[in-house]
Amino acid sequence: MGSSDEITPEKLADELRKLKIEDLVLSTASTLGQLAYTKLEAKEFDQARLAIDATAALLPTLEGRVDADVLRDFRQLLANVRLAYASAVAAADAPAEGS
Repeated sequence: MGSSDEITPEKLADELRKLKIEDLVLSTASTLGQLAYTKLEAKEFDQARLAIDATAALLPTLEGRVDADVLRDFRQLLANVRLAYASAVAAADAPAEGS
C-alpha cells in the first residue's frame, strides 16, 4: 500500500471541507425513511415513529437549498411512510379476525 492511498488527518479534513451538508441531510432522511419501513415491518412502532418524526424535522431545513423536485420527492416519501405507519398501527390494534 503506497503512501498516496493512506488516509491522513489532512486528507480527511480536506474531504470533510468538500462535503455539502445538504447531501448529508438528504442521505440521512433517505436512511431514516428506509429504517421507518423496516421498523414498521418488525412492528417496532415507537422506533418507526421516531424515524418519521426525525425525517419530518430534517426536511424543512432543506427548503431553498436543494432542487424543488428532490424536496417534493422526500416529502412524498414522508407522506407515504406516515400512511404506512397509520395502517400498521391500526392493523395491530384491530382485534384478530375469527376471535
